[in-house]
Amino acid sequence: MTTTERIIAELHELPETMQQEVLDFASFLKTRSHQVELDDLSKAQQISMLHVWDNPDDEVWNDAQSR
Repeated sequence: MTTTERIIAELHELPETMQQEVLDFASFLKTRSHQVELDDLSKAQQISMLHVWDNPDDEVWNDAQSR
């Protein structure tokens, strides 16, 4: 039996309200997974843009306040 089949079998034994909790948790895991991917892309962008962001002309922005 695959993991998916085992999950489905367990879900069939739960009341509807608990099934909704499982669905909410699965949605959370999916969202978290996408966020990790976005974080990885952001890190990759930062590395490739470092030479653009870190230059003498932009030193004035180092002390700028962020919101």
